[in-house]
Amino acid sequence: MIVGVIFGGRSAEHEISILSAKNVVEALEKGGFNTALIGIDKDGKWYHILNRDFLKEVSGVENAVLPAEKEQIIPLAYPGRAQFLDPVTGKPFDRLDVLFPILHGTFGEDGTIQGLFSLMDVPFVGSSVLGSAVGMDKDVMKRLLRDAGIPVPNFLVFRENEKDKIRYRAISRYLGDNLFVKPANLGSSVGITKASDEESFYEAAASAFDYDTKIIVEEAIEGREIECSVLGNDEPVASLPGEVIPKYDFYSYEAKYIDENGAELVIPAELNEDEIKLIQKTSVKAFKSLCLEGLARVDGFLTKNGEFLVNEVNTIPGFTMISMYPKLWDASGIPQHELVKKLIELAVESFEKKKSLKRSI
Repeated sequence: MIVGVIFGGRSAEHEISILSAKNVVEALEKGGFNTALIGIDKDGKWYHILNRDFLKEVSGVENAVLPAEKEQIIPLAYPGRAQFLDPVTGKPFDRLDVLFPILHGTFGEDGTIQGLFSLMDVPFVGSSVLGSAVGMDKDVMKRLLRDAGIPVPNFLVFRENEKDKIRYRAISRYLGDNLFVKPANLGSSVGITKASDEESFYEAAASAFDYDTKIIVEEAIEGREIECSVLGNDEPVASLPGEVIPKYDFYSYEAKYIDENGAELVIPAELNEDEIKLIQKTSVKAFKSLCLEGLARVDGFLTKNGEFLVNEVNTIPGFTMISMYPKLWDASGIPQHELVKKLIELAVESFEKKKSLKRSI
């Protein structure tokens, strides 16, 4: 089986995507899969990466760049007509059996590329168009979770045409003085700022609008920051939860990917049995409520009164060496090479199920 690993992309998480791809490719090849490397640059151009060893040299966001040795391809062509060289036999092939997108953020995690894959009629890892879209948009996601009876932090949403109507004092009366301001459609803590006064709030709002036309303002929750990995299609299962203890005010981009001492990851988290069951049950319910498939990481807060509030889900979570999603499954008994194999199986299972549906009367 030949797996097309797609990474890079046009979002602000381009470098993180390359770091994730490094580990996914290693795990796939350890699991016995052949891989074709497909990189998308920041301008949206697609390339077949000819230098297969470049990922071995990637060690951090500073040197996570696409190599010079690459051949531009047309996105709609490669599943059926483009030619690649088999890394084992050296022979050309013109069909990828499964696509494994490691594209974090916009134009990769938001349903756009999943729609393209569906048109290509090829299996792909992760959620379909609907699940990807609602999982990416923090506004829509939170409203769906709330309607499903899943606790979420209180929040407000503002669009770009409402910039002049945003008033810190009115917002703080509803959400409190300590606020988180975020782009509605982005991940890896890009564009997220914690604000605690009027000046820092307006700066945070301006920064968030640099990344999206819609921003979300949330109340700051006092509680333990807990993450849980979910795996499956119709019958998803949850991993043991883990805890993030940031050294900064919150789990920022710098804490995640630049400062190796930016946060302490406690895997598994020190929780009692009831707390573990609550987090796992809530995570699976969130996964189902948002129509997700394959994989997702559910992030939330465990408060002092024992309530677990879901903050967000990530439908293409990080797969770097320090990323929670694979580390939580490793702690739960599924090493990374078995995890990616399971994700491939789930992709094929979902594809075959949809393929069997009637397309004509």
